Amino acid sequence: MNQRPEGIDLAARSRARRRALQAVYAWQISGSRMNAVIEQFRHEQDMEVADLEYFEDLLHGVERHVEAIDDSLKPYVDREVGQIDPIERAALRLAAYELKYRPDVPYRVIINEAIEVTKRFGADHGHSYVNGVLDKLAASLRSTEKRG
Repeated sequence: MNQRPEGIDLAARSRARRRALQAVYAWQISGSRMNAVIEQFRHEQDMEVADLEYFEDLLHGVERHVEAIDDSLKPYVDREVGQIDPIERAALRLAAYELKYRPDVPYRVIINEAIEVTKRFGADHGHSYVNGVLDKLAASLRSTEKRG
């Protein structure tokens, strides 16, 4: 079992990732600025049960690094990133952000959470696609962690 730093509510973080998937999906579809999407989610979603700080970090991180994130995904996807189903694309972008920029989060947690949110919100076999892409991306970005 992975030891977690004190004070991290894993359930609240999981809920933050679910909300973040929905928010990134809305951001991709609407073309709005991320701050506007965050404000909308604060008013419409039950955010007090989620890790709001982590939610915002995920969203601002995806927005700030979207080009680098998409570039890191390109070798492992079978089409242009923009042509991937929007739910799967949101899950991939969020997980790629965490893999690249949140080394404090174990890669297995990141991949498992991405699979779970894709199962919940995505197409029937979308989670298999997300799993395959992220497994290859993790091997590239977290090779030391994956070997250990």
